[in-house]
Amino acid sequence: MDATAMVPIGMGLAALGMGGAAVGIGMIFSKMIEAVARQPEAEPTLAKYAWIGFALVETIALYALVIAFIIMGQGE
Repeated sequence: MDATAMVPIGMGLAALGMGGAAVGIGMIFSKMIEAVARQPEAEPTLAKYAWIGFALVETIALYALVIAFIIMGQGE
């Protein structure tokens, strides 16, 4: 099997990082909503940390997308 045939497989594996990031973002905000429901006065602090966590997890998804595009460019 030549390297060109492996490009779609590599891109698919790199795209798994985006799925993991989606799960992470869902967990961040679900736990934030749960925490605000338990302690509403802590919402401003929790929101700040939730957005920081969201940005860090979203960065992982962007890295996975870049890696998938790099792999796609190697197939030519």
